[in-house]
Amino acid sequence: MVGAVARAVPESRRMVFLYVAAGAVFATIAARGVTVPLYAHDLGASRFQVGALFSVATIAAALLSLPSGLLVDRFGARTLLGLSLAATAASQLATAFTDSVAPLFLWQIVGGLAAGAQQSALFSAVTESVSRGRLGRAMGWLTLSMQVGFTLGPAIAGLALKWIDLRTDIAVTTALLIFTIPGALAASQTRQHTGQGLALREPLRALARQAAFVPVTIGLISMTLVWGTFGAFVPIFARESLGLPSFQVGLLLGLQAIFNAGSRPVAGRIVDRARRRWPIVLTGVVVWSAATIVLGHLSGFLLPAIVIAIGTPFMAAAFVAIGVVFGDLSGASTRGVTMGMYGTVLFLGLSAGPLIFGPIVQGYGYAAGFTLCAAVAVALALVMAAMQVEPLRRRSEVPVPPPAPGT
Repeated sequence: MVGAVARAVPESRRMVFLYVAAGAVFATIAARGVTVPLYAHDLGASRFQVGALFSVATIAAALLSLPSGLLVDRFGARTLLGLSLAATAASQLATAFTDSVAPLFLWQIVGGLAAGAQQSALFSAVTESVSRGRLGRAMGWLTLSMQVGFTLGPAIAGLALKWIDLRTDIAVTTALLIFTIPGALAASQTRQHTGQGLALREPLRALARQAAFVPVTIGLISMTLVWGTFGAFVPIFARESLGLPSFQVGLLLGLQAIFNAGSRPVAGRIVDRARRRWPIVLTGVVVWSAATIVLGHLSGFLLPAIVIAIGTPFMAAAFVAIGVVFGDLSGASTRGVTMGMYGTVLFLGLSAGPLIFGPIVQGYGYAAGFTLCAAVAVALALVMAAMQVEPLRRRSEVPVPPPAPGT
C-alpha cells in the first residue's frame, strides 16, 4: 500500500515532500540543540559536559552514517527514514522525562544514531532524483530546507520558553516530526542490486580511488571543526559570555539559520557554474573562522548578530560545494555509501571540535578555544587548497575533440 502511494506521487511533488521532511527533521534537531544544553546546564553540567553532549550525538551519527548509506543502497530510503524518525521521537520524549545529566548522554546517542540514518536517506533520495547538471541546485534547495528547519526550530523553542519550562519545551517540539510523514511515504524505495550483499569493501575502494576524495575530505573536516565547535557551545556561550536571556539565545541561532538558509539557493547556482570548488570551500572556512574569533570577544546581541550575518553565507556556500562534490563522486550503485561517507566525515568533524577544544574553553575561556579551533581549521583548508585536486562537474570531464582543420 505504501509502495503504491509512493509510486503515485509525481516527481516534483516528491521532491517538495522530501524538502519539507528535511526541514522538519532539522527543526527538531535545532530545537534540541538549544534546549538540551540549557537543560543540562540547569541540571549542573559543566561546560565540557555540555560540549560532550553535543559530541556524543554527532559521534553516534557518524558511526551509523556509512552503514546507513549501505542499507539505503540495499533496501531503499523509505524504510530507513521511517525507522530513524521513530527513534528521534522516542529520544526526544525520553529526554524530556530525564532529571539528571548522565541519562542525557544515552538519549543523545539514540538521537545521533537516528540523525545519521536520516542524513544518508535524505541525501540519497535527493541525489537519485535529479540530473548531474542540476545537483548543485537540488543540494541548495535541500540544504535550504534544512536551514529553514534550523531557523524555525530554535525560534520556536526559544520563544516557547517565555511560557513553558525547558522539559515541556523539549517534549512539545517533538510534534515538528509530524511534517516528515509525507516525505517518508514518498521517499524512493529503489534498491541497488550489485551482488555484493552488505559488503562495504568494494564500494569504499571505488570511492577512495578517486583523486578528489582525499582533498575534499580534508576540506570537510576543516569546515566541520570550526562550525561544530561554535555550534556546540553557542547556547551557553550566548548566556554566559554574551549575557543573553534564554529566549534571545534561540533568536540568535534562528538569525544564523535565516542567513544560512537564504544563501543556499544562490550558493547552489554558483557551485553549478564553478569549474573549481576548492576556492569556495577555502573562502568559507577563512571567513567563518575569522567571524568565530571575533565573536569570542563580543557581548550583547546586536554586534554578534551582525558578525554572524556576515560570516554565515560564506560557510553555507562551502557546505553546498562539498555536498555537490560528494554527489559527483557517487556512482549509481554506490550512491548511499558515498553519501554515508559524507555523513560520517561530517558528523565526526562536528563531534571532534567540541571534544578537542572543549578543554581549552573550560580552562581558558571561549575566546581562546574559538581562536585555536579557527587556526586549525584554516590550516587544514590551506592543506586542501595546496593539494590542488578539485573535482570538476562530470560533464567537464568529457574530452573535447580537437577542432577540425580550417575551423
